[in-house]
Amino acid sequence: MVIDADTRLIVVVGRPLPGNRHDSRGWEESGAKAAVGKTMTIADGGYQGTGLVIPHRRRKGEDLPAWKEEHNRSHKQVRARVEHTFARMKGWKILRDCRLKGDGVQHAMLGIARLHNLTLAG
Repeated sequence: MVIDADTRLIVVVGRPLPGNRHDSRGWEESGAKAAVGKTMTIADGGYQGTGLVIPHRRRKGEDLPAWKEEHNRSHKQVRARVEHTFARMKGWKILRDCRLKGDGVQHAMLGIARLHNLTLAG
């Protein structure tokens, strides 16, 4: 799922994938990467090697320079907005009790995303 951090609107809902998938693999296979195109997108550390903006990591025994610490701080503030939107989405009972078959999960997510966006745009 891709969320606009400024407006908190849900922009893209990727297709759910079967089984366990690493974030970076699911990013491409779900169709989210194609939907976003070349837009600058930030993500958490699970998306290494995808071209997304992720926090700087320090190497063992080294400290990050001040500019990287500041970048990570602003990154966390934006990510917090996105994580709050995820938390709000998880509050919908249909997702908590989700036992939908086939495309049911994606249809439920698309519907909830639309309702979420309508609530915010009100």
